[in-house]
Amino acid sequence: MNKIIGYVGTRDLAGMRNADIRSLDVINIAFGQVKDSRMVWEETGAKEALERIRGIHPGIKILLSVGGWGADGFSQASRTGEGRDNMARSAAELVQEYGLDGIDIDWEYPGTSLAGIGSDPEDKENFTRLLRAVREKLDRAGNGYMLTIAAGGDTYFTAQTNMKEAIRYLDYVQLMAYDLQGGFQKVTGHHAALFFGRRNLSDACADKAVRLFMEAGVPAEKIVLGIPFYSRKWEDVKGGGTGLGQEALTVGGYGPDYGELTASYIGKNGYCRYWDEEAKAPYLFDGKTFISYEDPVSITEKITYCREKGLYGIMYWEYKCDSAGVLTGFIRGKMDRLAEERRK
Repeated sequence: MNKIIGYVGTRDLAGMRNADIRSLDVINIAFGQVKDSRMVWEETGAKEALERIRGIHPGIKILLSVGGWGADGFSQASRTGEGRDNMARSAAELVQEYGLDGIDIDWEYPGTSLAGIGSDPEDKENFTRLLRAVREKLDRAGNGYMLTIAAGGDTYFTAQTNMKEAIRYLDYVQLMAYDLQGGFQKVTGHHAALFFGRRNLSDACADKAVRLFMEAGVPAEKIVLGIPFYSRKWEDVKGGGTGLGQEALTVGGYGPDYGELTASYIGKNGYCRYWDEEAKAPYLFDGKTFISYEDPVSITEKITYCREKGLYGIMYWEYKCDSAGVLTGFIRGKMDRLAEERRK
């Protein structure tokens, strides 16, 4: 497939560039919330922005993504039939009220309180029950409404869900194949590698995520590969060299977005760009600070991978991190050229 899906913050909808709107197939609005076992959206005047987007690209699909990192309420709402019904009814009401095309559920994550949210041993089954309830209500509302999820890109997600059953109710699954190293480690590495590189701390990578979900029962044509438009950065790296796989004073916290990287980091201010051929991933190092990021070269590798594996498409987090206005159009152009080559 040839789909491009972008997460766009509610407040960023109004400022979207026309060319980027035309390049996208789906916008996931980030975020709606769960309150009192209902899905809600504090849209702060977004209706006008949605009308403008529809006018520029009438065929675009716009979904409300509910949840996100640290968003509580899913586990509690999913524990009872009444709670699931309230969630499902409110989902249908939202898409009808705002003229949306569906709902994207970003529960991070069923069965774990890692993000400081409530969890329950029954989350594994209740996750599927919630999806079934929402799917049924959306279908009854008519209009071919979509239901999708964002999923963690490693075993912590597949082990806590029944994806073989859950996929019955979903249009597709978006794999968050980023933050795979950094947030909890003081060893530098790629946070969104396509393949495992021997100098990375763990074997977590995009290819592993795809294989895990296929083994869990998700067909390739319902898998979307997620990529980051932001970086992760380690400070005070020890050992010199190129910085990869080396101990740092800090964990890999959030670093500059791609626009900032091109303006002030890549080939500038002492930073050298390196390429890990095994992982198919770039990184920057200035002798002290290590930055893992995504660029057009690594994105091209992932687009090619998606085509070879027959995946549904590419998703990215998030639009505002493409502050230079480069990556969305690049992905569209690369996908279209590859599609044209295959038709010849």
